[in-house]
Amino acid sequence: MTVRTAGGLVTLEGTVAVGVAVVLVVRGLLGHDQTVTSGYGTAAWFGVLGGAVLAAGLGLLLGQRWGRAIAVIAQLLLLPVTWSLLTDSHQPVYGTLLGLVAVTALVLLFTPSSTRWVAGDYPVEPD
Repeated sequence: MTVRTAGGLVTLEGTVAVGVAVVLVVRGLLGHDQTVTSGYGTAAWFGVLGGAVLAAGLGLLLGQRWGRAIAVIAQLLLLPVTWSLLTDSHQPVYGTLLGLVAVTALVLLFTPSSTRWVAGDYPVEPD
């Protein structure tokens, strides 16, 4: 249950990132200013990383152990983003929401039941 819940949160994160990529591409196609920041380049970044996070979340939802490693790394990388949103960017609502999702996903991915699930295929050495 904890792995699937974490998978749902990670899937949500990936979906949002891919959605941002789509919005940035549409903005570029509609002629929005690209001189300060490349909307297409940012869209590519969000698309690639968001796609990987989305795949990891879906993998966890489907019971694939490989999704956990990507999900853990993504959550750890989102913690500084959360801090930046809370402080320098003055976006406390977004920072709080992102922080809650990232920390909750990390906690769920490291609960004893989750770590037992990940280690399920490894033989146990006798004491």
